[in-house]
Order: sequence, then C-alpha cells, then structure tokens
Amino acid sequence: MLVSCHGVELSDAFLSVSKAISNKVTNPILEGIKITAEDDTLTLSATDSDLSIERKIKANIKAEGEAVVPGKFITEFIKKLTNEMIELELNDKNQMLIRYDDSHSIIQCYNVLEYPSFKKLESSDYFAISKKDLKTIINKTRFSVAIDDSRPILKGVLFDIDKNELNAVALDGYRLAKVKKHIRSDLKMNIVIPARSLDEISRLLDDSEDLINIYVDKSTLMVDFGETKLTTRLIEGDFVNYKQIISANYETICIINKSQFEDALERASLLSKVGQGNCVKFEIKEKNLCITSNSEIGNVKENVPTNTSGKDLVIAFNARYFIESLRANQDEFVKICFNSPANPCVIVPVEGDEFLYLILPVRMIG
Repeated sequence: MLVSCHGVELSDAFLSVSKAISNKVTNPILEGIKITAEDDTLTLSATDSDLSIERKIKANIKAEGEAVVPGKFITEFIKKLTNEMIELELNDKNQMLIRYDDSHSIIQCYNVLEYPSFKKLESSDYFAISKKDLKTIINKTRFSVAIDDSRPILKGVLFDIDKNELNAVALDGYRLAKVKKHIRSDLKMNIVIPARSLDEISRLLDDSEDLINIYVDKSTLMVDFGETKLTTRLIEGDFVNYKQIISANYETICIINKSQFEDALERASLLSKVGQGNCVKFEIKEKNLCITSNSEIGNVKENVPTNTSGKDLVIAFNARYFIESLRANQDEFVKICFNSPANPCVIVPVEGDEFLYLILPVRMIG
C-alpha cells in the first residue's frame, strides 16, 4: 500500500472513526483502525463489535492495500500534521511508514486478517429524517437514559416508528422523556438504539434541514451521512409500554415562564444538594408556585408567578430531574401538569405535543 493525501482530511477521518474505539477493549485488535486503499479512495474504519464507523476520503492511491494501525496513537499523531501532505506506505514487515515534509515515522501494524468484518444489514428498510430533527431528538431524550445495568433495555432510546411519525422515548425508572418528530417512512416498528451510539451519531450531525437515511433491520441500524457511515447493534428486548405510564387527565395545571422557573430551581437546588436526595418542595396555590429547600445550613424560598388552574397542591421532587428536563428545550413558557403528591407530573409545551417529560415525585417526610 502506498497513498498520499492532505493531513487535514486524513486527521478529520481518523478523529471521526476513532470514536468507535472503546475505552474497555478486551481484544487488542479492536484498538486498531483499518485503512483500505482502493481505486482513488482511502477508507478508514473502526469498531468495538457493537458500534462501527467508516469514513471515506479521496486520496492519491499509488498502490492498493490494507492495514490495521494503532488507533488512538495514529489519531493523535496525524492531528499534529494537519498542515502537511502525508504519505502512507506499508512495508513487508507490516510496518506503516508515515512521511511528511522532510521527516518520517514508522509504526508497527496489527495483523489485518484478525480484524473483524463489519456487520451488514439484512434488509434495505429505511426512514429519512432531517439532521436538525435527529439532533434535537437525541439532545432532548439522551439525559433520561438509565445508566445502571439492572435493565439493559433502558440503556437506550426507543424509536417508536409509525410510518411518518416517530416518537423517541427514554426512561430510567424515575423520569421519562418523549419527543415526537415527523419523518419520511413507510415503516411501522420499534427499535432501541444504545445511548453511546446516539452520542456518536449526534457528534456527526449539524443543524441543517438536510435529510439523512437511516437503514434498519431487527438487530442493526446504519446511519448514512454520505462519506461517513455509522453502524450500531440495537438493544434487543421489549421496551416499557410508555403509553400506559402517561396520564390523560390532570387536576392541577401551571403555565410558567421556563427561564424564571429554571433559575429558581437551580438556586434552590444549591441548598438541597447539601442535604440528602436533592429534594425541593413545590407549593402551588392560585397564581404562585413556591419552591422551598432546606438543609442544616439554612433554607431557600423562591416564588415564581404562574397561570394556574385546578386544585392547590404540595408536592416534592428531585430538583435535578426537573432542571435537566427544562434545559432540554428552549420554549419561553411550559405547561406543568399534576395530579396528587404521589403521582408523576408532566412538562409539556403550551401548544402542541412535540415533547413530554414525566417526573416521579419523592415522598415528603413530616
């Protein structure tokens, strides 16, 4: 193999695919990045067996071939050469010669025959979604994914696809996040995408309205960005029936300025963190929501004006769950719906149904 290309393009490609290398590698070959030179294209690929990323760049291919190089090292090394033209040559000792300017380096490669092949999709089913909408879905649900291993199915986000409608849902047993977007699709299916894979997908997205195709079968999903393709194994199993968790009717409804509410919660949570459980209490009465928190060093009382209908209510929550839900959207006002001190509340838009955040209360003592 003998190829040459510009350092900035090569560095960008290495940075993209290196995200698929896990920090917990049990098989040393998975620490590598595979380089394939064919025709006029240099293809870089990396995998941890569950997540795979492939990136293609144009290059001057003088001799075709393939090699597996130490991934993290070469990514950092090439990042220092973005202003150079770089030549890569594989010698008969399975070593990669890196030539740049009047200098060169040599690194030992892995056995390319030991590198695993990428999983291929078994079907051509796909749906199309704008990059902006997919990024919004990830940003507005990812924080509610479970982090413990007790229920693996909850370590991902459910994509509930019903033709042109997609409901993305994440929950961890204490709160639920749901976002609805319109897509181009003829599919009717449920898939659960691992949170880590969504993190890497998000890094590859911009805020444009450009459509991207997402191909899917029963166990695998592939996002086609054009020159970059990301493939991930899906989480198998039955997701929680989220529709049964969400109430259709509420006894107390508050419309509140999101920024004012968020700021008041953050101030109150500073004190609640000193105590146990990060707990704050809401007292909802007429046109006011009073937030209180207490600890051994003092207490905080914040009053936020609301447009309230229904019954007065006293209820307590983990402040962090509320704050993270409020941060996830930019609406000026939100609607918060309650039933009783023992029932979950929901945060929804004042108009429409693009998002819904459900939060369980905590039991008040005394």
